[in-house]
Amino acid sequence: MKKIFLAFFIAALTMSATAGEKNKVKETDQNIILAALKGWNIRLSAGYLVGGTAPLPLPVEIRSIDGFNPGLNFMIEGDAEKRFKDTDWGIRFGIRFDTKGMTTDATTKNYHMEMNNPDGSKIVGSWYGKVKTHVENIYLSIPVLATYTIGERWTLSAGAYVSFLLHGEFNGEAYEGYIRDQNPTGERTDVSSATYDFSNDIRKVQWGLQAGGEYVIYKHLAVFANLQWGLNGIFPKNYSCVTFPLYPIYGTLGFSYLF
Repeated sequence: MKKIFLAFFIAALTMSATAGEKNKVKETDQNIILAALKGWNIRLSAGYLVGGTAPLPLPVEIRSIDGFNPGLNFMIEGDAEKRFKDTDWGIRFGIRFDTKGMTTDATTKNYHMEMNNPDGSKIVGSWYGKVKTHVENIYLSIPVLATYTIGERWTLSAGAYVSFLLHGEFNGEAYEGYIRDQNPTGERTDVSSATYDFSNDIRKVQWGLQAGGEYVIYKHLAVFANLQWGLNGIFPKNYSCVTFPLYPIYGTLGFSYLF
């Protein structure tokens, strides 16, 4: 019995010592993390995006916008912000998962189009009629922003971002019109309905500018709004299927939890 008791006693001491060492390791890890984050403020944000992927200015080929649906676009973002000592200025780094999509209806004239017939044949030429376009692009974005704090509640931010495409869709339907083969003087063909899909040609990397503001409601909760303006078109330069650049321009409304 004594031997059994002694064995249990030794085992208990061993487990206690091991647990003590593990606690020391955890405390050490926590101290390292706290030291690394000293002076940095962490936030987790979520929001809803409204906007579109649009040409600027609106080309003459698009005679009217007959319908617009912004779709369900959302973002989730984590940020680390550090304020410079004895100033109201700071810097903010983040990583963001966001979607940028829309659906539009438009009436066009002499609109360059490459579309597919229901039988699988391809038509290229000048389109006169209606188009319905669906865009749904998913990005992993990295914003780098300068911040300026006003009082205890307001923070303004501005800077740049770069986005990496995770999933891209750009497709639609051309209907109720006709197309002239290759150019405006080509042979006319009436088209009741045909589809197009340029999803595989969307740029893999986007960049642009971002500016906005944040207001702290409670100690750990804030609301924010910002505008993201893409500086390069979603298709490569001189892309033949779409003859004018399309820029992603989206505003975001959301809230942040401040750690």
